[in-house]
Amino acid sequence: MSGTSAALNPPADAEAPVRHPDAPAPGELLGAHYEQCFGCGGDQTHGLHLAARAGDGVTVTAEFTVREAHQGAPGLAHGGVLASALDETLGSLNWLLRTIAVTGRLETEFVRPVPVGTLLYLEAEVTAVARRKIYSTATGRIGGPDGPVAVRADALFIEVKVDHFIDNGRPEEIQAAMSDPDQVRRARAFEVNP
Repeated sequence: MSGTSAALNPPADAEAPVRHPDAPAPGELLGAHYEQCFGCGGDQTHGLHLAARAGDGVTVTAEFTVREAHQGAPGLAHGGVLASALDETLGSLNWLLRTIAVTGRLETEFVRPVPVGTLLYLEAEVTAVARRKIYSTATGRIGGPDGPVAVRADALFIEVKVDHFIDNGRPEEIQAAMSDPDQVRRARAFEVNP
């Protein structure tokens, strides 16, 4: 993305990202990390229901369809919804690093309007890692991987411990997630940027 702020430029000692050996296989659907997540959760009536798939290297692709509840101007997606879709897609990259991380900074460029009913196809990749900082970039295209670019984003994610969520989340939701009898769902609730 042109015009990215200096905070999103990796330092000289940053390293190339390395896909974790236990990361989901290329092509694997990542699924929701938490059913109440606005970005990927199935229990959010007006959520994005974004579906992300692991790609090669440290990349993901994702899709969501802009619905009426996602409007800003009549018939067009709200910019905040598009930024949320980019953030969710970029956050999904952390599954491939097997790192718990949160968004530290997100810079979005809106290239063209996205009409209601549009499928937005997103591609994201980690570009560098420097200690606890994870640098990444994403592009959203209208209709599919060859469609016109509608949005772009660069992001900085910060690795955190699970205590970040436990100490800062609303106690009722934290307790409900921690009490889930499904061990996999319980662990996933705290693994990706919620």
